[in-house]
Amino acid sequence: MSAYVKKPGWFTVHVLNRLVAWLTHRGLSVRGSRVLAVRGRSSGQWRTTPVNLLTVDGERYLVAPRGHVQWTHNMRAAGGGELRLGRDVEVFTAAEVADDDKPPLLRAYLARWKAEVGAFFHGVGPDSSDDELRRIAPDHPVFRITTGS
Repeated sequence: MSAYVKKPGWFTVHVLNRLVAWLTHRGLSVRGSRVLAVRGRSSGQWRTTPVNLLTVDGERYLVAPRGHVQWTHNMRAAGGGELRLGRDVEVFTAAEVADDDKPPLLRAYLARWKAEVGAFFHGVGPDSSDDELRRIAPDHPVFRITTGS
């Protein structure tokens, strides 16, 4: 597992993420956005962050474009969390996707959100080869999420 983490810039942290989170908290999804809530692995407190919910072939996924960040570590420890959109709360369990299974998921994610997150993928895009996607797969955790409904 790579230690790669690209920190988002000031504008992303202080303006874009906050705007998307504010809209999502009020029930307006921005291109699939949700607020992810996961219990902290040490504190047990709920931690939240805006995420893009990816759907491929009827399955739903969370992709970490910025690499192995706090929410991914917390997700591994908690095994699930909540996706929030306004007052709607969806409880889910999560299973991490193996690196070899990530290329089609990363391709779909980049096809939808490359303009937003492309800088975090080392020049790899939706038209890149499976080998290029496989090369960056260890740097981008992906979780398949399932709900009881």
